Amino acid sequence: MKLKTMQLYFIRHGQSANNLLYERSESDDGRESDPELTDYGRRQAKLLARFLVAERSATPAVRDAYPQNIDGYHLTHIYASPMIRAMDTAAPIVQAFGITPQVWPDLHEVGGMWNNHPENDERIGEAGPPRAFFEKRYPQFTLPDSFDDNGWWNKPHESFEESIERAKRVWQRLHDLHGETADRVAFVSHGMFYNALMTVLLEIPLPPKIWFLINNTAITRIDFELSEWEETMRLAYQNRVDFLPPELVT
Repeated sequence: MKLKTMQLYFIRHGQSANNLLYERSESDDGRESDPELTDYGRRQAKLLARFLVAERSATPAVRDAYPQNIDGYHLTHIYASPMIRAMDTAAPIVQAFGITPQVWPDLHEVGGMWNNHPENDERIGEAGPPRAFFEKRYPQFTLPDSFDDNGWWNKPHESFEESIERAKRVWQRLHDLHGETADRVAFVSHGMFYNALMTVLLEIPLPPKIWFLINNTAITRIDFELSEWEETMRLAYQNRVDFLPPELVT
């Protein structure tokens, strides 16, 4: 039986206004619930897309021995978090590959859409943009039927423990959709959710005592190899940013 290997590429969004705020002030005072990319973030996203779509050549022997995508990426599916910073990071990738992307709400950042209460430290859930916002700004994306005029979130702030259950759903759905294929799937998502997903995939006990660093627009590749006897998970690389100049690594 020929092995089938589904490749997952987890991509963190480009630098957002909140990322820059934290970097400068080490505080979330003044944060936005759904921040835009900074100029750095937009430049990162363009370089990421250019890197992913670049054509390369390699012999099968070299390709198998060095799974660093030296033959290119050849993505077949792109899923994005509905948060603006992720959607705007995904957009140049979508344009480069000509793939119809899908918005996958469960790829959102841990916490969901929230902001600080003006009088205390309580985190208050917000509605999120309505369907019409996405249809106008991101017409190339396929939206879930659940998106309506009331906003896509409309829930309280999500805890990390709750995000673990969501990560389990994401893993199960990914497996159901692509587990017995050779698809190359990109998730454009977020740093804290990356940790939730890695906690699930690696079966790390809660609370996790390890944190997986992932820079803005960094790429992590995880292979799921299916043989006649078993399914094996392989971490090919994580937090890859060698396509960015040093001054754009954030």
